[in-house]
Amino acid sequence: MNYSFAVVLILVNQCGAEKTLNEIFGHSQLFEGTWTGSYAALCFSCGYFAYDQWDMLHYGLYSGWIPSILVHHLILLVCFTLALYRNVTINYLILTLICELHSIFLHVRKVRRMAGVLDATSKIVKAEWMLSWFTFFLARLGSHVLITAKIIRDANKFGKGVELPLALSGMAGMNLLNVFLGLDLMKAYKRERKHPQDHRE
Repeated sequence: MNYSFAVVLILVNQCGAEKTLNEIFGHSQLFEGTWTGSYAALCFSCGYFAYDQWDMLHYGLYSGWIPSILVHHLILLVCFTLALYRNVTINYLILTLICELHSIFLHVRKVRRMAGVLDATSKIVKAEWMLSWFTFFLARLGSHVLITAKIIRDANKFGKGVELPLALSGMAGMNLLNVFLGLDLMKAYKRERKHPQDHRE
């Protein structure tokens, strides 16, 4: 499931309200405010991640000692649940979902390989990889780095609650997972380039 389009619609709605970037992305708006549709979108995504986490655990749909996908979902569930309960940082967390735009191409790659389209020299595969790398650096890596920088910049405005340490640790975890994902993508990319017809993941 993908929430990046919902985030885009929410942001377009904010821009359509003739607000400046400072008004849209100011600390008070990101920390205390709730853009139209953002609370519902966060509730929906929280429910989805909770179900997806349970589904993967129940059916063993993961690999490795510490599966990054389970860590990813755990970080989101902790942050999302607390934010929804306290009704703060809703807009901050909505922005983190921009990264899901890249998830589209992760799923496309999976489906493409399941369908037997494995020729790394084909235009379709090249286009898929180009879009995957573009959205990885822009929507996933870039957006999370910018959000982290914004949190650090506005750290003194958070107050003495649990929100700042949770936000910093959560974003640190997400950025670390992004690095690991990037390394995995690079390995997969090199493998496909080296063995264009290889059926292995």
